[in-house]
Amino acid sequence: MKPVLILSATHKVKGLLRSLSLNTVCEDSRCPNIGECFSSGTATFMIMGDTCTRACTFCNLKRGKPAPPNPEEPYNLLQAVRKLGLKYVVLTSPTRDDLPYGGAEHFYACVRVLKDNIPDIRVEVLVPDFKGNHQALEIVLSAKPDVLAHNIETVPRLYHRVRIGSKYERSLEILQEAKKLAPHIPTKSALILGFGERWEEILQVLRDLRKVQCDLITIGQYYQPSRNHHPVVKHYTDEEFEELEAFARSLGFKGVACGAHVRSSYRAFELSLFL
Repeated sequence: MKPVLILSATHKVKGLLRSLSLNTVCEDSRCPNIGECFSSGTATFMIMGDTCTRACTFCNLKRGKPAPPNPEEPYNLLQAVRKLGLKYVVLTSPTRDDLPYGGAEHFYACVRVLKDNIPDIRVEVLVPDFKGNHQALEIVLSAKPDVLAHNIETVPRLYHRVRIGSKYERSLEILQEAKKLAPHIPTKSALILGFGERWEEILQVLRDLRKVQCDLITIGQYYQPSRNHHPVVKHYTDEEFEELEAFARSLGFKGVACGAHVRSSYRAFELSLFL
């Protein structure tokens, strides 16, 4: 699609989202694929606002005390999905440690409103770790999403610098518990590279994810949103991404997407076709 058409389509989608008081992770995270995705009429919706209760040093979301979830948001979301003609929707949120069950009940409401009103809609949820609360995870899974995603993000050695307030083992446990609670629902995770991780550490994270039966994986390059964020320590080559993709496939991941611009929700529908 020509740049002028991409820009026009992007403005159209942004206008629709603003009119319905909806946020997208595409905008708030400064995703490099925003023009491509918006021009095809797709978006990853970020429910429960744009303010996070944690302070990951790579993330561009606002930090602070979030507003309560908007009870009309599931229905505003329904309007947007209908107007965009979507058949595959990704829902994510900031981490909401301020809410009971981390906002799991709002995830449930959004998924069910979409599935109860749009025939054949497929919904992927990208959830926070809920502080390891299994009941919160069970609430989300009971809404019957088509994919349950939770991002591991980086290697365990760098969690204290990159994912402040999170724990590597807890993130693995969320994916493992999801398989126990709903073995028929595929699980998905994502790695961002460039924080200073070592090659063998990347390979070990991929092995750890397969041990908890994670089905889908995306691996992309970290880009520093501002000078106040974690610096980029390394830029990976296309050949390195290709090598990681081959390794991930050899471990048994059903779907793998690797590349500098790859993000956890990029072409999510296409990746789900490998299931």
